[in-house]
Amino acid sequence: MYAEALGNGIRLEMVGIAGGSFLMGSPKQDVAAGPEERPQHKVTLQPFYIGKFPVTQAQWAQVASLPKVALELPFEPAFHSGAQRPVEQVSWYEAIEFCARLSQKTGQQYRLPSEAEWEYSARGETTKPYHFGLTISPRLANYSSCGLDSNAPRFGGTTPIGYFNAANTFGLYDVHGNVWEWCADPWHEMYRVYIFNYAPHDGRVWANGNSDRYYNLADNIHSLLKDKSIRVSRGGSWFNEPWFCRSACRHRMAPHSKYGHLGFRVCRSSP
Repeated sequence: MYAEALGNGIRLEMVGIAGGSFLMGSPKQDVAAGPEERPQHKVTLQPFYIGKFPVTQAQWAQVASLPKVALELPFEPAFHSGAQRPVEQVSWYEAIEFCARLSQKTGQQYRLPSEAEWEYSARGETTKPYHFGLTISPRLANYSSCGLDSNAPRFGGTTPIGYFNAANTFGLYDVHGNVWEWCADPWHEMYRVYIFNYAPHDGRVWANGNSDRYYNLADNIHSLLKDKSIRVSRGGSWFNEPWFCRSACRHRMAPHSKYGHLGFRVCRSSP
């Protein structure tokens, strides 16, 4: 693990993921799963780093003050204000501009995680629907059905990062609920569209064309800003029911979408 100094005492904590193999998607017996989560398939990933938490509003503001790479960024976009709350109401385009500015500042290649990297990180070496087991609890995550438990807290919005103190075995927080998280990948209806078009088995971005541009945003962001492909988001949010918060659940959003339940966390490849 390491922390990137952003300035003004604000740091971005990154967790090293050693890489390895896992079964991505949902098994046939998972009644909560949709067809977009199938077929379940083996993926083998190379080592990478991913954010310990979703990007916060304090981190966003610090990076938004850096020189523009290709796109203007709003300084305070979030609806649910709070320095340690996740930033939300940011589009996919704005998320990759954030990564490009951070890359320009640090000399590292920051980016959004691939869908496979996100799921592998969220699972934390587990095969259950949630990294903490078969079911979700309002004492472990922020999701809309918290209000069904009369003894549970009712948030009606985001919670500060790490609020539940429920890290997975990799040390990641808030992968279930709070905010949806953008991934780099364009949306595909399922993991095998037809016999010669299926999700990569190496965990890279499932691109419509060359995936290399997703790994060097500073040089390729202008072309990506012209790409209108629907994008993947993961993790569910405070606004969603429990089944949307499962590790395998896939969701799609237009790249210009901005919602008070939509944020992101950053990633970079390991040297």
